[in-house]
Amino acid sequence: MQAHMDNCIFCDIINNKAPSEKIYEDDHVTCIKDTNPASTHHYLILPNKHIRNAKEIKPEDAELFDRIVSTVDIILEQQGLDPAETRTGFHWPPFNTVHHLHLHVISPISNMNMIRKFMFATNTYWFVSTDYVKSQISGSKL
Repeated sequence: MQAHMDNCIFCDIINNKAPSEKIYEDDHVTCIKDTNPASTHHYLILPNKHIRNAKEIKPEDAELFDRIVSTVDIILEQQGLDPAETRTGFHWPPFNTVHHLHLHVISPISNMNMIRKFMFATNTYWFVSTDYVKSQISGSKL
């Protein structure tokens, strides 16, 4: 059912063994507020299944990956966020701080300071788009 990794804070949060502010959850994903937000709104969409990072998503996880990405629309609507002022993406290994896959949803972009804009700059070596990750899963190159 739910794959859990010992000593993973996100697995503990998903399984209600660690405190966090959940804003959405279903059978496949959990969305929490980031404890170190880069802007006014900063959320992390976590798969309930433990996947170490975006590089380790396998073709058999494609449906779960699509579910993670589609959850962005739910969060945007639920929080009243402007899609044009929202940045999403994954940290690309080795630039991970927590070793459990998580999609960042950050809004508004205009409220991010210069350091955060650099840390979460889209399509860099350290922060990649959902399209880039999808292309890696399917084996096609952008």
